[in-house]
Amino acid sequence: MSGARDLTYLCRELKHPSLLAGVQRLAERARADAWSHEEFLAACLEREVSARQSHGGEARIHSARFPARKTLEDFDFDHQRSLKRETIAHLGTLDFIEAKDNVVFLGPPGTGKTHLSIGLGIRACQAGHRVAFATAAEWVARLGEAHHLGRLHQELTRLGRIPLLVIDEVGYIPFDGEAANLFFQLISARYERASVIVTSNKPFGRWGEVFGDPVVAAAMIDRLVHHAEVVNLKGDSYRLKDRDMGRMTTSEEN
Repeated sequence: MSGARDLTYLCRELKHPSLLAGVQRLAERARADAWSHEEFLAACLEREVSARQSHGGEARIHSARFPARKTLEDFDFDHQRSLKRETIAHLGTLDFIEAKDNVVFLGPPGTGKTHLSIGLGIRACQAGHRVAFATAAEWVARLGEAHHLGRLHQELTRLGRIPLLVIDEVGYIPFDGEAANLFFQLISARYERASVIVTSNKPFGRWGEVFGDPVVAAAMIDRLVHHAEVVNLKGDSYRLKDRDMGRMTTSEEN
């Protein structure tokens, strides 16, 4: 073999672009540090695996359709003092996905519920899990379309193969009877089979208002929280933290 030229050819044939870009540098380091053949091979394979995991994570993040890119590391715990860092650190291990448990964030608008749900979703993508994000209204519209096409069961089955669904903004828009039934079927289909993250601006005691039926709401909550971490967020909106909403401007006072 002719060394570098053969390595370049083989990397291209095997479609290992990351290894192709770094094999020469790895070879130089191997010679300088007197690596064994096994150490050099392991270094090459580790580079390619790392690159594929990184690219796969980005693909999963794109496919999840997050409305923005937010991470757990960027969350402002100083503003949201009602939340313990240890709670989010524990959720950040993603053990709840392996256990097929749920996470529910409850609290007023602007307290960080969506940020945390996206942050957990992105970390799940980076860890190799498929994730899908949508608001509660969007999920219901999607299921409603499948129902009208006679494909609701197939859609629920397909969604069941996604380890984590994020359902944002439960409670912002009240549901009619059909929408409430579709949402209930989504939660029921995933019960003890796959995880959901739910955010809501309404406490559980007011979910009957959202779904138009306290009995349906109670049955849904029962399935949702049976295996769940429920996190209550308090305080003022982060988005309004630098604005004085109560004091009039000089022109208004005059």
